[in-house]
Amino acid sequence: MSLFSPLTLPNGSVIPNRIAKAAMEENMADADHAPSDELLRLYQAWADGEAGLIITGNVMIDARAMTGPGGVVLEDDRHLDRFKAWTQAGRSRGAQMWLQINHPGRQMPAALGQTTLAPSAVRLDLGAQSKQFPMPKAMTETDIAEVERRFVATALLAERAGFTGVEIHAAHGYLLSQFLSPLANRRQDRWGGSLENRARLLLRVVGAVRAAVAPGFVVAVKLNSADFQRGGFSAQDAQAVVAMLAPLGVDLVELSGGSYEAPAMVGPARDERTQAREAYFLEFAREIGQVATMPLMVTGGIRRREIAQQVIDSGVAMAGIATALALEPDLPRSWKRSHAEIPALKPVAWKNKPLAAAAHMAAVKYQLTRLSRQRRTAPGVSPLWALVVSQVEAQCRTKRYRRWIVQRRAAA
Repeated sequence: MSLFSPLTLPNGSVIPNRIAKAAMEENMADADHAPSDELLRLYQAWADGEAGLIITGNVMIDARAMTGPGGVVLEDDRHLDRFKAWTQAGRSRGAQMWLQINHPGRQMPAALGQTTLAPSAVRLDLGAQSKQFPMPKAMTETDIAEVERRFVATALLAERAGFTGVEIHAAHGYLLSQFLSPLANRRQDRWGGSLENRARLLLRVVGAVRAAVAPGFVVAVKLNSADFQRGGFSAQDAQAVVAMLAPLGVDLVELSGGSYEAPAMVGPARDERTQAREAYFLEFAREIGQVATMPLMVTGGIRRREIAQQVIDSGVAMAGIATALALEPDLPRSWKRSHAEIPALKPVAWKNKPLAAAAHMAAVKYQLTRLSRQRRTAPGVSPLWALVVSQVEAQCRTKRYRRWIVQRRAAA
C-alpha cells in the first residue's frame, strides 16, 4: 500500500492519501476567538502541500474552558462565516478537513481567571510549574451533562461550516483523557472506578455525536496509547477502550500519548519501547491494532518518507505528521518527487521535562507564525528564545481574553 493510496473510511468517505496534518495548537484566533486571517493563510499553505487529511488545532467547545489564550472557540453560529472560510482554505486542494474539538479540564492556565473543572479535585503535578494551573473543581452531574451537550453542538456547527468530520480529543491529559486516567479521576460514582465507568463520558460523547451528525460526516477519536505515568492510563486500557469504541461508528482512531505531566507527545516518551527516533507510538499501534475494527492513525516524530511508508506497511492506515509539516508544509507534494528529509528543530535536552516540552511547542508555534505571515520557516530558532517570545505573546493574549470574557458576560 502506497502513502499516496486513498483510504475509504467505515462511513464511506474517502481520504485521498495516507498523509495527515496532525493537530498543533496555533493560538491564532481573532479578537472574537474565531479563525483569523493568519490562520486561514496557514491552512492554505497546508492545503497546497497536498496532505490527504488536515486536522485542525484543538477548538474549544466552551469559551470559559480554554487550553490557552488565543484559541479558537465554536459554541454558536455567530462567526460561522469565518469557519466556512477556514474550511474553504483547508479543502481547496481536495483534502478532508476535520475539526478537532476539545475541553481542557484541569489543563487550563490559572492566568485566564476561569473556574477549572475536572473529574476530581486533583491538581496537575508539574513541580515548580504547578502553580500555573489552579486546583480544579470536581464536576457535578450537571457539569458532565453540559460538556456532553457542548461536544454535540460543536460537532453540528462544524458540519454546517463545511468540515468533513470532527476529531474528539481524548488524549494529552485534556478533560476526556482525565476521565480515563485513574490518577486524575478518583470518583466513586458511575463516572469513576472501573475502566468502563472512566470511559463512560467518552463513549457517551462519541455516541451522541455520531447520532447527531450525518452518516457521511466523519467521527474520529484521538486517544492516548498510554499516559506514561505509573498507575495511569495504560496500553492495555487503550486496547480496551478502542474495543469499546468499535460499535459506536467511529471512523478512525488517532493514537498519541502523554499529557502536560508526562509530555510524550512532543518528544521521545518515557517507555523504552517508544525511544525510536521516529514514529514513537507505532509499537503501541501494532498492539491496539489487534482489537481495532476501525482504521488507526499514528502521530509522533515522523519526518522521512521511508518512515511514513513503514507506518503504512505495518498496517496503520494513516501517518500523522505535525512538526515536520510546521517546518515544510509542502512535504507531501515533495515526497511524491523524492525521499527528501527536512530540517529538524534544535533538540531540547533540559532536565525539567514540562519546561522542555513547552520550549519545543514554542519552537513549533514560532514556525506556524512565520508560515501564517507567508515567511520561510526558521528551524534553527533557539528553543529558549522561542519560549520567551511565546510567553510574552501569551501574556498579551491572556489580557485580551480576560477583557473579552468580561465584555461577553456584560452583553449576555
